[in-house]
Amino acid sequence: MYLGGCMSVDHASGVAAPKADPVFLHVRAGMTVIVDDGSDWRMADVIWVDGGARNPKVPTLFQVADVDTGVINWVNADLVTHIVPRV
Repeated sequence: MYLGGCMSVDHASGVAAPKADPVFLHVRAGMTVIVDDGSDWRMADVIWVDGGARNPKVPTLFQVADVDTGVINWVNADLVTHIVPRV
């Protein structure tokens, strides 16, 4: 039976749209970032970027200095939520 050229098409296929890269993949030493551990957030300067064991080019840890207190510590890369733009 012909319905005038209208055909229902299911556009929701099994192929997922590509997602944006996680923020931490773009972080380099010298950048200022926002670190959010779920209960609190802080701004920190990245001192050192440490790569993973399986792929050293993928960051897993950042050594950061808190911009308010100056305290230096290591944070997991996935806790970085934003890169602060330079002025």
